[in-house]
Amino acid sequence: MSTGNLDVATTPMTTRRPKRGVPEGLWRRCPGCQQTIFKRDIEKRLDVCPECDYHWYVSARDRVRQVLDDGTFEEWFTELEPTDPLDFVDKKPYRERLAAEQARTGLRDAALVGTGMVRARRVAFGVTDSAFIMGSMGSVVGEKLARTIERATEQRLPLIVISGSGGGARMHEGILSLMQMAKVSAALARFHEVGGLFISVLTNPTMGGVAASFASLGDLIFAEPKALIGFAGPRTIEATIRTPLPKGFQTSEFLLQHGFIDRIVRRCDLKSEIARTIDYCGR
Repeated sequence: MSTGNLDVATTPMTTRRPKRGVPEGLWRRCPGCQQTIFKRDIEKRLDVCPECDYHWYVSARDRVRQVLDDGTFEEWFTELEPTDPLDFVDKKPYRERLAAEQARTGLRDAALVGTGMVRARRVAFGVTDSAFIMGSMGSVVGEKLARTIERATEQRLPLIVISGSGGGARMHEGILSLMQMAKVSAALARFHEVGGLFISVLTNPTMGGVAASFASLGDLIFAEPKALIGFAGPRTIEATIRTPLPKGFQTSEFLLQHGFIDRIVRRCDLKSEIARTIDYCGR
């Protein structure tokens, strides 16, 4: 029998599925070589580009984990809090800026200090974090560093300070900030008098009053590759003297060539290099 002209659809029905995009946060573009790098590969290398060796910013607490032995860090002077002695206001009040920075970074100020072990060698340890108002040195940063140096002097500990300060002295605190340069440098002078070993590690950036005081006073000065180090920035200098600057001016490599630093140390080698230096100096 004929079924007439009835058409029966034979094509299976399909459902449209949304396209699967690449999840956010899996890749990072390197500022050095402009390559797109798998984030996990970067993290395995302590936030260093596997293609061009560019060293990304890392936080103060990450520095602690990278340099000190696991579980050995004991933080000092946690009770110190910044204040607003000048009632300073720029785009917003300094008090509000401090509260916002503390909430964003989880730090009370731009310095983290304490003691820990570097390959089983006890040290006094400090690090400044450029994420907190560009790592600038206010009263609390200076006081923490000075007290850490004094405790290292009393306990005869090697002193390690990793500097990441693009802000120098903190303008929000005026002369109270500038005096920290002298205070920390004086504490280091007393530390040197008793034969203390100070290893200063410079990272990108280390500028202004930090570079002009304690960061440049190490018995040994290490620097990460291609870090910007100096007092005024290169654009400011070039605009002032109206003369082109040499290639690579104020980079680690330029400063090593001119005798300002002692060694360029890649991040993955820093812990071993510090331990080797402590042993070599008999501390």
